[in-house]
Amino acid sequence: MDAVRPSGTLYLLPSPLHAEANLQSLPALLAPLALQLTHWVVESERSARRFLRALNPGCPIDTLHFSLLNEHTRPDEVPGMLQPARGGENIGLLSDAGCPAIADPGAWLVAEAHKHGVPVHPVAGPSSIVLTLMGSGMDGQKFSMHGYLPVEASARVRALKGLEEESRRQGGATQLFIETPYRNRQMLAAIEVSLRGGTRLCIGADLGSPHPYLITRSLEDWKGKWPDLHKIPAVFALQAR
Repeated sequence: MDAVRPSGTLYLLPSPLHAEANLQSLPALLAPLALQLTHWVVESERSARRFLRALNPGCPIDTLHFSLLNEHTRPDEVPGMLQPARGGENIGLLSDAGCPAIADPGAWLVAEAHKHGVPVHPVAGPSSIVLTLMGSGMDGQKFSMHGYLPVEASARVRALKGLEEESRRQGGATQLFIETPYRNRQMLAAIEVSLRGGTRLCIGADLGSPHPYLITRSLEDWKGKWPDLHKIPAVFALQAR
């Protein structure tokens, strides 16, 4: 009887949050680990190639195998991306920015790996969500991440009011959410009319860049001091008591 070939490992590897970020902010073990991998699941092949070349200019990019996993990927395409690991090859999972599987489609592949007994090895790296929570001064023991809120104006307002009430009901638990950068202006306008003056709001924008923005104020204090976040990646956190 033929021996069963051991499974490969799915490595969740971090990348910089910003194009101008210093690679030295990433774990030292990242480069040697990445250079051992020939199979990759990435959000964008172009971004992945650029990152791997920056990590090691001598990286043999043209010998690597890339599978795309992003918001356009169908669920039935995901299992096949794990096939190299099930055949004994290691796979690297790479997001466009930050930690894979955190507010990222990579979570689908990780779930598939657990389903088939493929070992999962996450490597720590920068996450704009975690950095915002860390720097907000809000509750770091009770918090929830809600992803994107509704696009339609009245539904967005209802969602914001719901998060404020949820925070208050849980004794000030932090509520985090994000928005597509080109809709940040609409989000800030909705926040101003939806939340109470005493509710605290943290805005973490362009984190990981040379010029990050991270400020927490009450809604009352934010009035007249809103930043222009148009097309700038941002994370929002609110706390109500």
